[in-house]
Amino acid sequence: MWVTKCIKLYNKLSPLNGLTKRTLSSSNKTTVLGIETSCDDTGCAVVNSEATILGEFLHSQNEIHVKYGGVNPINAWELHRDNIELAVNTALDDARIGVNDIDAIAVTTKPGLLLSLMIGVKYTNFLAKKYQKPIIPVHHMEAHALVVRIYYNIPFPYLALLISGGHCFLTVVNDVNDFLLIGQTLDNAPGEVMDKAARRMKLKNMHEYSLTSGGKAIELAAKNATNPSLFEFPIPLQRNRDCDFSFSGLKDSLVRKVIKKESEHGLMGDEIIPEVYDLCASFQTSITKHLAHRLERAIKFCEVKNLLNKNAKNIVVSGGVASNDYIFTNLKSVVNHLGYNLYRPPHKVCTDNGIMIAWNGIEKTRKGIKTCQFISQSDVDPTAPLGVNIIDQVKEANISVKSPRFSDVN
Repeated sequence: MWVTKCIKLYNKLSPLNGLTKRTLSSSNKTTVLGIETSCDDTGCAVVNSEATILGEFLHSQNEIHVKYGGVNPINAWELHRDNIELAVNTALDDARIGVNDIDAIAVTTKPGLLLSLMIGVKYTNFLAKKYQKPIIPVHHMEAHALVVRIYYNIPFPYLALLISGGHCFLTVVNDVNDFLLIGQTLDNAPGEVMDKAARRMKLKNMHEYSLTSGGKAIELAAKNATNPSLFEFPIPLQRNRDCDFSFSGLKDSLVRKVIKKESEHGLMGDEIIPEVYDLCASFQTSITKHLAHRLERAIKFCEVKNLLNKNAKNIVVSGGVASNDYIFTNLKSVVNHLGYNLYRPPHKVCTDNGIMIAWNGIEKTRKGIKTCQFISQSDVDPTAPLGVNIIDQVKEANISVKSPRFSDVN
C-alpha cells in the first residue's frame, strides 16, 4: 500500500529537515502535476506551460462533511489518504500520460489543515523519489490569486480579493512570488460563517439543500426570497478606515434573529422558520456589502500609493466564496463604477482544485524559482501568512469610503 511506502520513505529522508533546492529549466515546454489536499478536497491536475489543462480530477468530500455540519479534520485526513492515489492516477490517465512524462510535481504545503497537507506532501515525496522528479512547494492562497491567469491575460500588478471557507485576504499581486497584504479577516472567514449560518438555519433539513454546502445553500435559498430586505444587519468595521474584515458579528446577529423568530413561531427541534429565504437573502447581502466596502477602500489605497497598473485596471476575486454569483455580480458593479474590470476563474476553479496548484508550478518555472527534492514536515505551515504585511500603511492612509448600496434581487 502506498501509505506504508510513503511513511518508510518519509522516515528515511526526514533527517534532511529542509528543502534541497535546484532550478528547473524554463526554456522548453513544461508539464506539471499539481496536488492539492489543504482542506477537504483531493484535487489533482496536469497543466503545461501553454496554459493547457491536460487532465484533472477532484474527489470532493462535501457530502460527508455536510452530514457533520462542517469539515472534520480527522475525516478529511482519512478521505485524502484513501483517495490521493486514485486522484493522481485519474488526472494522469485523463491527460494520457504517466509520471515519467511530467517535468515536476507541484504540491500545496501551506496554509491549511496540517493532517490534510501532509497527505499531499508525503505522496509527492513518494512520487518524486520513485520517478526522480523535482518538487515545487505551493502557497495555497497564492495559487488562488494566480490561477485566473490561465483564462485571462492579466498582467502584474493587480489587486486580488481572496475569499474562501478558511481565509479572507486583500492583496496586491506584484509577481508570482511577490504579494503585499493590505487586508485580512480578524476572526472568521466568509465561507466559514456562511456554513455556520446555514447550519443554524437548519437548511440541510430541507430536501433541496440536504447535500449542498452551507454557502451554496444560502445562495440558492436567497433566490426564493420574497422580501430580501426584511432583516437588517450592521455593516462590520464601518468606522475602521482599513481593509480588514470581520464576519463573526454577522453570524452572531443571524443567530439572534433565528432564535427570536423560532420563539415567535413556537418552533422546536428541526422546524425551520418561515422567513428562512428572506433571512438568507439579507445575510448574503450583508456579507457582500462588507466585502465591497473593504474592496473599494483597497482600490483607493492602491491608487494613492500607485500600486496598480494604470494601463490594465484589473481586479481578481478568487476562492470558494467567489463562485457565489450574487456576491460576484455586486462586487463587479462596484469595481466597474470605479473604472476597473473584475475577473474570476470558472466556478469549479474558484474552489480548491489541482489546476491552480499545477498552474502555480508553471508560473514558478517561468520565473526560474528553485525546486526541491524533498519536503519535510517542518516545511509545512498550516498558518502561513500571505506576502508582506502593509496593513499599517492602509490605516495611516485614513481613506473614507461610503457604504455600498445593492439591488435586492438575489
